[in-house]
Amino acid sequence: MDAIQVLLKGRSPSSSDQPSFIFRQRAKKISQNEEPEEERGEESQAEVTVVRPDSEDDLNPGLSTDVTALVLQKPSDRRKAVFFLILFSLLIFTTAFLLGYVAFRASCHYCGEVDVELVPAEDTGDSGATWGGMMYLGELKDMLRKYLKEEQIESTVRRMSRSTHPPGSTEGNTLASEILQKFRQMPMDHTWTDSHYATLQFPSRTQRNSLWIIDANEEVLEEIPLGSPLDYCAYSGTGTATGRLVYLNYGRQEDFDRLHALDFRLGGAVAVVRVGGGVSFAEKVWHAQRAGIVGVLIYPDPADIPQDPRRMGLHGSAAISEHVHLGSGDPFTPGFPSFNHTQFPPTQSSGLPLILAQPISAYVASQLLSQLTGPECPRGWQGRLPYVRCALGPELSSGSGRRVRMGVYNTMKPVLLNNIFASIEGKIEPDQYIIMGAQRDSWGPGAVKAGVGTAILLELARTFSTMVDNGFYPRRSLLFVSWDAGDFGSVGATEWLEGYLTMLHLKAVAYFSLDMAILGDDNLHAYTSPLLADLIETVIKQVEHPKHSGQTIYAHTESLGGNWKTQIVKPMFLNSGAYSFTAFGGVPAMELRFTKESRPYPFVNTQFDTADRLQEMLQGRLGALGRSLGELVGLMVLRLAHDHILPLDITCYSSTALHFSSQLNKYSSELKVRGISPQWVFSARGDYNRAAESLREAIMNSDIRDERVTRLYNTRIMRVEYYFLSQYVSAVETPFRHVLHGRGDHTLAALTEHLALLRSDPRLFDEARFRRQLALLTWTLQGAANALSGDVWNIDNSF
Repeated sequence: MDAIQVLLKGRSPSSSDQPSFIFRQRAKKISQNEEPEEERGEESQAEVTVVRPDSEDDLNPGLSTDVTALVLQKPSDRRKAVFFLILFSLLIFTTAFLLGYVAFRASCHYCGEVDVELVPAEDTGDSGATWGGMMYLGELKDMLRKYLKEEQIESTVRRMSRSTHPPGSTEGNTLASEILQKFRQMPMDHTWTDSHYATLQFPSRTQRNSLWIIDANEEVLEEIPLGSPLDYCAYSGTGTATGRLVYLNYGRQEDFDRLHALDFRLGGAVAVVRVGGGVSFAEKVWHAQRAGIVGVLIYPDPADIPQDPRRMGLHGSAAISEHVHLGSGDPFTPGFPSFNHTQFPPTQSSGLPLILAQPISAYVASQLLSQLTGPECPRGWQGRLPYVRCALGPELSSGSGRRVRMGVYNTMKPVLLNNIFASIEGKIEPDQYIIMGAQRDSWGPGAVKAGVGTAILLELARTFSTMVDNGFYPRRSLLFVSWDAGDFGSVGATEWLEGYLTMLHLKAVAYFSLDMAILGDDNLHAYTSPLLADLIETVIKQVEHPKHSGQTIYAHTESLGGNWKTQIVKPMFLNSGAYSFTAFGGVPAMELRFTKESRPYPFVNTQFDTADRLQEMLQGRLGALGRSLGELVGLMVLRLAHDHILPLDITCYSSTALHFSSQLNKYSSELKVRGISPQWVFSARGDYNRAAESLREAIMNSDIRDERVTRLYNTRIMRVEYYFLSQYVSAVETPFRHVLHGRGDHTLAALTEHLALLRSDPRLFDEARFRRQLALLTWTLQGAANALSGDVWNIDNSF
């Protein structure tokens, strides 16, 4: 026999002497070709195998077919068994490692770029919108880049800048209807119009603004033509003003301080100031009004604005227009929404100027300043106007006692404003909104002022709606808004904020302004709330610079020398489309902008802001630049709409508070003499820092897939910006209540400026005012710390 067979003969299955290892299975026939037993060697092992005969003839006659056979059989090759065992073990280990890695990364918010976090996506196997699949963040980024196109950007800019389209005009209303129709053609969840009645100021149709030179007897000697009747400063005071002529450089506060130190008299004068200097028209006029000036003439100097039309410069006869309301929104309903069904007592914004303001061309400025005599200008005040010797005034060389008279006859008009909205509803937290917006109106053609932002807005709306069609389910809602009356100080956006501020509290996650997004093709600037700074750092490492192929924006910026943050991240400014969202609404906001390194785009707020001139400056790269900026915004929006925990830097204001604490320490001796202690500021700063760090640690140690926990954490994160709005000043009298980004006596900037008087001019230091400022700042900072702490039992108020 080739194998040893042990057969159980003639025993029933129930027999008591039946072995316990009998297998209830039919026996198989043993192979006849196995090697003889003597060739196996002593080390061979026996294997128990169940065998079944092919027929009953192969068994003894007394055995049934159900009888079990035990067979001693040769084992498999040992080396083969070991190989398969090792391979199987490696497979199990690798699978377990990968599953553990994915689970850990998905639950860790602070593990860098969280590309492994999942969002629900539609199940392609089902015709309906199901929740069967998941998409990674990395896949969503690839999808965004795939669907974001540049082809429509230039055509939209050209359509928007075909002619002037101020609010309430026929062209403006036509564009509003076209944008609403475009939104409706996309697969949006909601589209609607939000309307307001606002009071806007326009040039008079019956009387042009004018400028004269008069003699000592008030007789007009010369009328100086002002050029286009469309050149004006909205919200200027109206009437006539007469005074001696003075030159005030940029009209900054430091310029007025310089003349004050020289004991130069300004009261009752008409001032000529330059465009630029880092201050808006409204700030120039505000500083002038405080100094006793009766009228301001604002011109573009060739030193700041290129003036050669042959080299993409402004024509010498062109003026630049801008509003002069030191604020945003309708100045006749400050802090209130301008709904047509609301009635408020007569009031007006404290930022509305009482003096006259008028833009003039470089040619007109040259005519005036070339006649000016008096002390020489301080160093650095000299512009590049031809044939002008820089003098401060106030006399004119053409004759003794001659003065300047200006007349401004602008008229106020109630206008129906229409903000156009579209939204993609979030699937998990639909009541939290990421908002993107752009100004639609323009005094001139507005290729940069209104066209670029609208083009990028529509392209982002189209891209995200296409992504939803292809499986993207945003966690939070996306809002796309075309704002009206932006040229008058973000009136449409501010009125919407004022009307829905209580509704937006803890719902508006962030706002991205697309206004004037392309002014050049060299450097990127981000005018932003510090809470969003980490987001911009992440995306500039992923987006290629539109002008420097093969380099990311981050790499290009670092190659210029210095730190990327100091070159890109800038503080928000008053005329920014993002400013009112943060300074008034307490919503983290950002405005991105590509600029030219050497020659700034000179045509903003003029009648020459056309698509052809913009394309000429960009050398035909308008579409590529628009796509790059859209990608930057889109990637940040994607993170905010996707991540379980909002990726906002809650610790950013700790460094600001620490810097101010160090400033207080420098003046500790002066404060101590007056019995003023900075102890409570230090305590509030410490509480804020501890609350921020505690929340970060709690998030890192929590399972963020728990929706209840996630919601609680996000609520605390969204409180940060809002609770830096001072609760101790009136929104009507002081609308920009943010203590760090706002304007007013309650702000950190005002307190720091007042503190410096302790050494620069102690006579002007007002102790009672300073104590009030310090108290308001301390309790605002403490309130932000308490809000970040969460529940009342987490607040440490022990002494």
